[in-house]
Parts: sequence; structure tokens; C-alpha cells
Amino acid sequence: MTTVAAQESPFDLADPYRALSLNTVTTKRWTLAEAADGAARAGLGAIGLWRDRVDEIGVASAAKIVADAGLRVSSLCRGGFLTGPGEAQAALDDNRRAIDDAAALGTRELVMVVGGMPDRDLAAARALVDERLALLAPYAAERGVRLALEPLHPMFCADRAVISTLGQALAMAEPYPADTVGVVVDTFHIWWDPALEERIAQAGAAGRISSYQVCDWLNPMTAEPLLSRGMMGDGVIDFAAIGGWVRAAGYRGDVEVEIFNADIWAGDGQEVIETMKRRYRDLVLPALVH
Repeated sequence: MTTVAAQESPFDLADPYRALSLNTVTTKRWTLAEAADGAARAGLGAIGLWRDRVDEIGVASAAKIVADAGLRVSSLCRGGFLTGPGEAQAALDDNRRAIDDAAALGTRELVMVVGGMPDRDLAAARALVDERLALLAPYAAERGVRLALEPLHPMFCADRAVISTLGQALAMAEPYPADTVGVVVDTFHIWWDPALEERIAQAGAAGRISSYQVCDWLNPMTAEPLLSRGMMGDGVIDFAAIGGWVRAAGYRGDVEVEIFNADIWAGDGQEVIETMKRRYRDLVLPALVH
């Protein structure tokens, strides 16, 4: 078992937004340049990038925009989708491109949404992820990039991710060094797990927490479950409890706000960021500093 190394904490009430990262999907209508400018003007420390925004302008231009804004890249999203039938080489090639892009952008973490079920054989789909992860891990390690396995809520098991719990993600990561394969703690996807406290502690003790992503679970949900993420405080998630577990696990990285929500996307981006800052300061940050 790997012991968590002592790190300087970025969580500071005197500088509350140092560890806060705007995931570009939260302000979906903005270009990467607009998102970087908005995050920098709001005093955030980091930005989480989606590949669609990077691809629009090229990885070199994206890296320069982020660096010129004085931001860190907290993660790149996404790699994965490893389970497609008959698409092994295309999937592997795309993931290698994503690894290269993560390295060029200066981020260690490539978020992996591993893919759903191509047929009714769930065990076979998970075995396929294991097989293809084994092919990608050495390539990522050579480039200093960590494959960050993201468990998704079980309602997405069929079409998006056959990893549904943090425990499953940790088991899949276990054969690899902690700096090569990690796990994502995303409140939307795993808040319901009765073993969550134990699994976050396990992930922290192994040094495998790649990213802490926050948003809320709306109740009732919207008609499209994928778009049922809400701003922190608008749903049912206990950020104090989960944040306390993340802090106790030794996590010292950035906190990304990643929200898929049509109403938020339709809003003014700078107002979205200001609301995000307030909710982070009031609901998320306190558990990470005490």
C-alpha cells in the first residue's frame, strides 16, 4: 500500500478560490479562451478541460491560452470508451492521442469514462476494459500522465461506464502504480454509495485520488438524467460529509465544478462562475480546511 505523501494544502480560507477549478463543460457555450479568461478574472486557480474545446483550436494553442491566463489544468476529459465492439485499434489510438494532449497541456490527470455494454455480457465488458487499460497504462506512464478511472452512477452502466462504484475503480486500478492509474471522486456519481467513506479512505491511503469533482444531484431529476447535475446546494448531496472524507484521505488537489445542466448552460457564464464561487466557499471549502 502506498502512503500519501505530505503536500502543501491549497485549501485556504484567506485565498478561498486557489484550489477551485472551472470545468469547461459548466460554461458549455464558452470557447476555451472565454472559459480561461472568465476563470482567471474570477480569481480561480485552475481549469478542467474537455477535449472538444481543445480540439477546436489545437493543443498548443490551448496550452498557451491557459498558461497566459495563469491557470493550472486540473484535468483533461476524457479518455476511455474502451468497450466498443470491433473498435479496439481506434479506441486505443484515440486514447493515446488524449494521453499526448494531457502531457502537452501540463496536466497529470486524464479522466477515463471507460465505456458501456456493447451487448448483454457485463462481465465481458469489464474484462475488455481491463485488457485495454493494460495496453494504455505503459504509454501513459512514459508520458507522466495518470489514467483517472471515473465510476459513473449505475444508471449509466449500459451506455457510458461499466464501472459504477469507487470500489470497482480501485480494484481495476490496483495492478498499476498509483501514479499511473488513479480514480475520480465525483459527488454526482457516487454520493449514494453506502461504502463511500471507506472507499475514499482506501483511495487516499493508496495515493490514487486523481480528482475531486463536485456538483449536486437534483431531486426531482430532469427528463434527461445526464443533465440532472445541479449547482452545489440545489440538490441532496452532503458536501460537508464527503469533503471531510476527502480531506481525511489526504487529498490536496484541485476541486473541479463539473455541471451538465441546460438551464445553467443557457445562463450568463460570468454569473454562473460567481454563483459557483459562493456555493463552493459556503458548502464545499469548509470541510476541506477544518
